[in-house]
This record gives sequence, structure tokens and C-alpha cells, in this order.
Amino acid sequence: MRRLIALASLAFMAFAVPAAAVEIGDDGLHKEDWFSLTFKDIAEDIATAKENGKRLALIVEQRGCIYCKEVHEVLLQDPEVRDYIKEHFMVVQYNLHGSEEVTDTDGEVLTEKAAARKWRLLFTPTVMFMPEDPPEGIDAAQAAVAMMPGAFKKGTFLEMFIWVNDKGYEGDEGFQTYYNRRYRERHGGAEPVEN
Repeated sequence: MRRLIALASLAFMAFAVPAAAVEIGDDGLHKEDWFSLTFKDIAEDIATAKENGKRLALIVEQRGCIYCKEVHEVLLQDPEVRDYIKEHFMVVQYNLHGSEEVTDTDGEVLTEKAAARKWRLLFTPTVMFMPEDPPEGIDAAQAAVAMMPGAFKKGTFLEMFIWVNDKGYEGDEGFQTYYNRRYRERHGGAEPVEN
């Protein structure tokens, strides 16, 4: 009987152990093994994503960002969210305070930190959704078809990726109207709450 109780206790502890934390790089940013490592030439990355049947999403983060941690340790660990993004998007990570070289869509070469200032990014994480074709003569912030500044719950986060992938930005229904409609459809007409 003692053996059975000991085995049951071990089994319970195995399931009670929290999931391993996401790897953190030398730059202090959480790392996903499926994020793309590139030379950060945005026009090239847009073209590469398109060649692979995907869209380019730039995620800008910073060391110590509690909302970035939430995105990586909760949202991107959810198979529904992670698998949708992996299937439809090429994601490249940028450091808000980083010194890696970036080639902006307007051709300017600058550091990640200078690019973030140029793009007027204030919140992390910020996801910039790039167009299907590299623009000419405008920077990435101007070219982005949508931006998601800050962290959101699963429903809003995933729906933004779906809306961009479905090119909702080309229609008359803005993201908030789209989100509210989809929420009511899934919840029997109930008024939306962030989820």
C-alpha cells in the first residue's frame, strides 16, 4: 500500500511541476526556436516570407518586459496560437534597445534601437505586420498593414493574426468591429470581453 501511495504521489508531482520556462538569450529576450533569424533586411524578409507562402511579422521586445514574458510563456505556448502563427507567418524578433543592424524598407541602415525610435514604438511587445510586397520609399512603420502594441489575451492576440492573414485591413470592417462580430458569433450573441 505504501508503494502505491508513493507511486501516486510521484505521478501527482510529475503533473504538478510547472512547464519549463522559455529560453532567454544573451540579450535578455525570450527566444522561440521557430522565430526566423535573418539579417534584418525587412524588404528581403518580406520577400522570403512570401516565397514560403507566409506573411512577415516583426515583434519588438525588450529585456525585463513582463508583457513579452506573458506572450512567450503563455500565448505562444498555446498550441492553437503557436501553430496558427507558425503556419501563416514568418516572425523576426527585434530588440527595442538593440544594436544589431537593420535595413528599413526605405533603404536606411540603422540599429534596432534607432529603428524603434524612427518607427515611434513605445510599447513592448509590439507586433508590426508587414505587407505582402516590399514597399518603395517608405519606412516599415508606414508600410505596416497593422500594428499590435502591447500584450493582449489569447482571443484578441490570435484574432489579430487571423485578421491580417485574411487581409481584413483591405475591407471596410476595422479590427475592433471584426473582433466584436467574431466574438458574438462564437458566444451566442454575448457582448465581447477581452479574452
